[in-house]
Amino acid sequence: CFVGTKETAFIYAVTSAGLVHSVTRSCSAGNMTDCSCDTNLRHGGSASEGWHWGGCSDDIHYGMSFSRKFLDVPLKNTTGKSGSGLAAMNLHNNEAGRQAVAKLMSVDCRCHGVSGSCAVKTCWKTMSSFEKIGLFLKDKYENSIQISDRLKKKLRRKEKSQRKIPIGKEDLLYVNKSPNYCVEDQKLGIPGTQGRECNRTSEGPDGCNLLCCGRGYNTHVVRHVERCECKFVWCCYVRCRRCETMTDVHTCK
Repeated sequence: CFVGTKETAFIYAVTSAGLVHSVTRSCSAGNMTDCSCDTNLRHGGSASEGWHWGGCSDDIHYGMSFSRKFLDVPLKNTTGKSGSGLAAMNLHNNEAGRQAVAKLMSVDCRCHGVSGSCAVKTCWKTMSSFEKIGLFLKDKYENSIQISDRLKKKLRRKEKSQRKIPIGKEDLLYVNKSPNYCVEDQKLGIPGTQGRECNRTSEGPDGCNLLCCGRGYNTHVVRHVERCECKFVWCCYVRCRRCETMTDVHTCK
């Protein structure tokens, strides 16, 4: 019942993006025999604007091709030309991950000139950090689109009133609604959040408001005992004090 949920959509996308990112980085570093830097950008630029292509541009094309062969071909082989709606959805989410890496490519430049005047610049294309790509996909996850589980000619939105709105290459798609992760369900392997330690002051995912799913939290005081103010005494031992600290710990109800 986790199949086809928003969470699986994110996993497919981030796995595909991770493979592109890792393979492309290895190409640029010279760690693979089948690829290197992007040779298509070795010549050209804009002499009038004082820059030219140089350095080692990330060859994202090879990384994306490798990812398609490694991740997409098995999906197509198990269903026969990606015939099922679920397989077509997974293939779309794989491609969405790859498109995220491509979309976030940027241009880095290095200046050349007297006293750093930047009279001439050498520029190359580089991938964003995987953290930035992950945040982009997280945003797509939070705005993912539910689609119909009946595949006709193409993937289409579940909401009939929205079917004229096109589905973008970078959008994440899901079929089934996610289970309730807040409440324990042993059959589904969901531990729930009861008893989880949370941060009372955080507005992020570790915050008590979000993690406790609106049930509130309990606060108890924990005593920590540790050695402190240690000093070396000649000769030859270490003398320490015994320090106690009291901290508040919050756990979900």
